[in-house]
Amino acid sequence: MNIPENLLYTEDHEWVKIDGDNAFIGVTDFAQKELGDIVFVEVETVDEELEKGDSFGTIEAVKTVSDMFMPVAGTVIEFNEILESDPEAINKDPYGDGWIIKINIADKSELDELLDSKAYAENIDS
Repeated sequence: MNIPENLLYTEDHEWVKIDGDNAFIGVTDFAQKELGDIVFVEVETVDEELEKGDSFGTIEAVKTVSDMFMPVAGTVIEFNEILESDPEAINKDPYGDGWIIKINIADKSELDELLDSKAYAENIDS
């Protein structure tokens, strides 16, 4: 299982990569494997300020549709346009080309509540 050490994680299987006051958010390798072949990603929250735990979009796989949740509060500033024509990028490269949104973080102290790679690995093993 690929769990990069330089990222933070949620129990809902989102990952967070900090970039100054911004963060990239996607779904983990574990999540994409559980979902199966991803066929569509919908994010209609660009330019919206969302609270931690709010749904920022949905991810549709052959088997199911799942909400994706904000790991921290912030404003959605970008959607990864690659996913419009190639949603499978999440299956192929969940931590690279498969990122989903970029946000401006509202409160960096909320990052302290996220899991590091070791805690996330323990979470999915339990």
